Amino acid sequence: MELRQLEYFVAVAEERNFTRAAERVHISQSGVSAQIRQLERELGAELFDRSARTATLTIAGKAALEHARAALAAAGAVGQAVDEVTGLVRGRLTIGMVIGCTVTPLFEALASFHQEHPGVELSLLEEQSDRLVEDVRSGAVDLALIGTASPAPEVLETLTLISEPLVALVPTGHSLADRREVTLRDLTGHPLVCMPRGTGLRTVLDDACSAQGLRPDIALQASAPDAIADLAARGLGIAILSESMAASYRDRLVALPLAEVDTPALLALVWKDRPDPGLRALLAHSRRSFGLPIAL
Repeated sequence: MELRQLEYFVAVAEERNFTRAAERVHISQSGVSAQIRQLERELGAELFDRSARTATLTIAGKAALEHARAALAAAGAVGQAVDEVTGLVRGRLTIGMVIGCTVTPLFEALASFHQEHPGVELSLLEEQSDRLVEDVRSGAVDLALIGTASPAPEVLETLTLISEPLVALVPTGHSLADRREVTLRDLTGHPLVCMPRGTGLRTVLDDACSAQGLRPDIALQASAPDAIADLAARGLGIAILSESMAASYRDRLVALPLAEVDTPALLALVWKDRPDPGLRALLAHSRRSFGLPIAL
């Protein structure tokens, strides 16, 4: 009796169809049928009633099904235990990244993880932060880099990577360019260029304005910091970005600290706590890449 025979048996039992079971296990229908016939010969009993259009379990098949599932689960547990001990992690991880945010340490973490665990397939997608949080909660995404105003989204584990204030960026010659800092009230009456709703920076801005009873004039929105800075440099509005983002545009824009905005913009990793060796390994690589201590 072989594990693959038990796998094919469970597939047919669950699909109730040899053709669909063959598609599920990625071999031909004749191959599935032959292996199950061999299993039946070894057990001395038919496992399926083949007289109907659907593959129905016989009494013997029903008795064997749960034991077959248990055997496959045990075999999988053995493989996972060995993988964890030897570091040969396998599987697939989906990583989410907030739109418009190029963070080199994250890419370095992915590269070092892939080099150490080539058996894990990695996929990377971009989305708004609020959508990424929901995808992590649902299990569609394993780990996400998000911008947020809240240090700990509910029901998720969080690792804060960057915490910094918002700044306003104006071209030289702008009426506010000579200020040392500005308030949100100073910005009223001026069109603003900022990120769309669902991003961490926008949430910080909206919450701060709401707390002061202000309604900002959001003239233009863009997901990429370069686009926001370029629009501001062309005089289309005052850009709102984080302090580190603003540093890239010193040659054409003046960065003004935003007074009275106490909530920082956060860049964080979020994930669901679960015993996945691949996810734990990727988190360890991420901590190293961002210069953070490795959690024990």
